[in-house]
Amino acid sequence: MEGPAAGRIAARLDSVRVRIARAAEGAGRDPAAVRLIAVTKTVAPPSIAEAVAAGVVDVGENRVQEARLKHAGVPLGIRWHLIGHLQSNKAALAAELFDTVHSLDSRRVGAALAGHRAPGRGPLQGLLEVDFTGIPGRTGVPPEAAAELLKELTGHPGLSLVGLMTIAPFGDPATARDCFRRLRELRDRLREELAVELPELSMGMSDDFEIAIAEGATMVRLGRVIFGERPAAAAGGSPAEGVGPPG
Repeated sequence: MEGPAAGRIAARLDSVRVRIARAAEGAGRDPAAVRLIAVTKTVAPPSIAEAVAAGVVDVGENRVQEARLKHAGVPLGIRWHLIGHLQSNKAALAAELFDTVHSLDSRRVGAALAGHRAPGRGPLQGLLEVDFTGIPGRTGVPPEAAAELLKELTGHPGLSLVGLMTIAPFGDPATARDCFRRLRELRDRLREELAVELPELSMGMSDDFEIAIAEGATMVRLGRVIFGERPAAAAGGSPAEGVGPPG
């Protein structure tokens, strides 16, 4: 990333960490229980490296191919998260590049990821993406289908299911809070009904992460508040892969 934002990444990260801590403490939670995922869609490797130098250890990408191009230019030792929609024909590459996939929404994709995971690396961590909005074009399973998909994906040796993810509607804090609350309540029901742990709740982006933390988020996906606004030409996404806001 070039331009005036490049020299401000560390300062922005400091500000974001303060906001995360305040939101967690205000909810009676330990700030250390909230993981910051720096969303790097359209962000160049030098700026990602600057964020890593400032303490970032988790990087989120929307597109498999973009992550592939960046791997060689980013410092070693970070954890890669796929947060965009994934098609099964990219599962082999995704299983190689990423440590965690937040956007599982079908048995076919989950099974493909598990099947392509190299045994020596340990299981790929996966979160089910749940959509509460019903907005056309949104990905994710409806909440009533989450239990069945969890059952179908449990037991694959190459895949470890660790939680749920959602994207709230934009622009209305009350609606966002309701969405995050519903994801937490769904996770709690699934824990009880299926005897699964599901410790992770991936929810909250630049406009609503403090609300998400108040409702129990363990992962917040933040792009703009760290790296600045993206170029307008890069704001779109392919309908086939990587759809979704950058955080």
